[in-house]
Amino acid sequence: MNKVYSDAIEATADIPNGATIMLGGFGLNGIPENAINALVTHSVQGLTCISNNAGVDDFGLGLLLQTRQIKKMISSYVGENALFEKQLLSGELEVDLVPQGTLATGIQMAAMGIPAYFTPAGYGTEIAIGKEVREFNGKMYLMEKAIYADFAIVKAWKGDKAGNLVFRKATRNFSTSMAKAGNITIAEVEHLVEPGEIDPDDVDVAGVYVHRIFQGSNYEKRIERRTTRI
Repeated sequence: MNKVYSDAIEATADIPNGATIMLGGFGLNGIPENAINALVTHSVQGLTCISNNAGVDDFGLGLLLQTRQIKKMISSYVGENALFEKQLLSGELEVDLVPQGTLATGIQMAAMGIPAYFTPAGYGTEIAIGKEVREFNGKMYLMEKAIYADFAIVKAWKGDKAGNLVFRKATRNFSTSMAKAGNITIAEVEHLVEPGEIDPDDVDVAGVYVHRIFQGSNYEKRIERRTTRI
């Protein structure tokens, strides 16, 4: 099975209008920059995007917000994007704000094939409205469902043509779980190598989970908020 695609445009070409997509990374760290740009090029509409954050106004998922391609965001931290705030307050954008641990765990549950789980996070708040509540050992818990997606798009530091992926440091956040939770997983990598060139002990995501892989290019690797010391 050939998993290698020529570029982001080819790898994302069949993502349809209305698709649900997970996008890896944390803040602007480790986001699939090339694939997001390709989605803008394809002009695919009505997307539901699952991501820890919503990018910034002119980068990352902020580009898809600019073109009004996102119908709904399921995310945790969205404080760096003024356009996101404007679309939310105007009713143009549907938003599910999810506690960060709940978001991460829901994706992990989908990766493991577990349809639901119980968590104390959100009990007694608006997040609990309409959800099953149970008591365990004297403590109250909400039932949360696993979070699935039609497509999972992640960026890795290195990958081989069989789809085995290696991430660096904080870029593992969300991406390693998302790669296992999508019906179709697309990986863009900074370095695409031949099978056997990655030590099995270094593999973060096994190739069995990855359906498409391509060599990315022209990474900006922006810093979400630069802080300096005088």
